[in-house]
Amino acid sequence: MARRIRQDVIRMAGSPEGAHVGGSLSCADLLAVLYADLLRPGDSFVLSKGHAAPALYSVLAQLGRIPAEELADFARPHSRLFGHPPADLPGVEFATGSLGHGLGLSIGLALAERLHGGDRHVYTLLGDGELQEGSIWEAALLAGHQRLSGLVAVIDRNGLQITGRTEDCVGLEPLDAKFAAFGWEVRVVDGHDIAALRHALPPSANRPVAVIARTVKGRGVPFLEHRAAGHYAKLKPVLVQRAMAALQRSTSEGNS
Repeated sequence: MARRIRQDVIRMAGSPEGAHVGGSLSCADLLAVLYADLLRPGDSFVLSKGHAAPALYSVLAQLGRIPAEELADFARPHSRLFGHPPADLPGVEFATGSLGHGLGLSIGLALAERLHGGDRHVYTLLGDGELQEGSIWEAALLAGHQRLSGLVAVIDRNGLQITGRTEDCVGLEPLDAKFAAFGWEVRVVDGHDIAALRHALPPSANRPVAVIARTVKGRGVPFLEHRAAGHYAKLKPVLVQRAMAALQRSTSEGNS
């Protein structure tokens, strides 16, 4: 699933409209483990970093929620696959893209589940640059206070945002200590290690979980890796071919 996510993302980035390619590639393994192994019927997923919509659309196509051929229309006029996920698309609970709101929305879902006596889980995927929004920390404070045991916030910690390194823009470290101080159980993991992610992503029995997934922006495509310039790109056909070849090599070598 992760391999196909990356391939689909590259194809979408090769469209005339381009795509948010770097952060979509960095979260491919996270989405693959969530959707293939952890999300149960009735569980909720909120893509707070809505600009990674290409990766989510690939997942929805692989699961049969949307037609696979629809990916070719990504971001084109009259397509329903916008640059950020719309709420009326199957498999999307909230329209996201204005950063900083997904965690609060997820807390609302988790609180509603508690009030109704249910046991469904709520997962949300956040970008690390997104953590510079104040609304994130208001939400984190509430979740810790409420001890929302069914809530898991996964942070795609690729270290880059559109304007450069996150630590140069607004420093986040020590990120694990910050979430722990707010009452969260914190797990730091290699965000490209499938086995480690399977162990790190399940919810806790008594409080919210923050999974800090150390990832590589542009993962799998050498000319995009570790580059802020790869945040959004319109890839020419020759670069699409290079990227696909790199992904194929990575797969043959046994990497995610």
